[in-house]
Amino acid sequence: MTAGTGTFWENLPNLSIADIMNKLAEYFEFVNVRYALVVGIFIAFCSALLGVTLVLKRFSFIGDGLSHVAFGATAVATAVKLTNEFWLVLPVTVICAVLLLRTGQNSKIKGDAATAMISVGTLAIGYLVMNISPQSTNVAGDVCSTLFGSLSILTLTSNEVWLCVILSIAVIVIFFILYHKIFAVTFDENFATATGTNAKRYNLVVAVIIAIIVVLGMNMVGSLLISALVIFPALSAMRVFRSFKAVIFCSAAVSVISATAGMLIAILVGTPVGPTIVAVYIFGFAIFSVIGFFVGLRR
Repeated sequence: MTAGTGTFWENLPNLSIADIMNKLAEYFEFVNVRYALVVGIFIAFCSALLGVTLVLKRFSFIGDGLSHVAFGATAVATAVKLTNEFWLVLPVTVICAVLLLRTGQNSKIKGDAATAMISVGTLAIGYLVMNISPQSTNVAGDVCSTLFGSLSILTLTSNEVWLCVILSIAVIVIFFILYHKIFAVTFDENFATATGTNAKRYNLVVAVIIAIIVVLGMNMVGSLLISALVIFPALSAMRVFRSFKAVIFCSAAVSVISATAGMLIAILVGTPVGPTIVAVYIFGFAIFSVIGFFVGLRR
């Protein structure tokens, strides 16, 4: 490095592209950084695939609600000294996804009220458990890391990486196998039902998959920011494209590029990974909004 001994931002005006690439090469010598990049790309891709369906079906609130559920389950898993929190967090989040879908169809409790009830309740219980648990010696740090994903993606073990990759591949395969059914249910659920498609079953599949994505994404951006992975890429793609397939592919590309850029920036600058990734998503959405404006004028 040709820069001095100050911070990255202080040295930035003096850094060349070669300096930045050399700095990244140094970081990539650490296996945890390589793990984080691989897991981040898979999670970003999966989130984008389901994000389009959730936004179009106005199910975005489910992802936000499930993120709070996952936080509560994580707190309980920590309190009972589970060696691998995943095996409690995933089943609990999946069950709550099913409950949200079922309760949301209940005329007595509307979908938004059910989501608020479950998400706020689990968030409060999770924080309460963290405070009274003897396992939490640093409550503020644990809460910040869980809610905002400060550095957790950089501390994954090889077993956790393989688990994330396998589940991500399973989500991708299921999505493409059921692509036409999901497409039909997304755009016209009544027509899909009339043609023999079991809409409730495929809505359930979508809810379970988003629960898996929420649990996986917690390591990357934390439980409070996970909705950004689902919403921003889909909305960005919709600014420019109109067809479902084009939006899907554009959303996936935007998500992977933004997540990768966010992680690299966070590693270089030393900022929290989760908020940095979301900031890049917001920047990408702004760019696509401008492009969409001019595309709209041409149309």
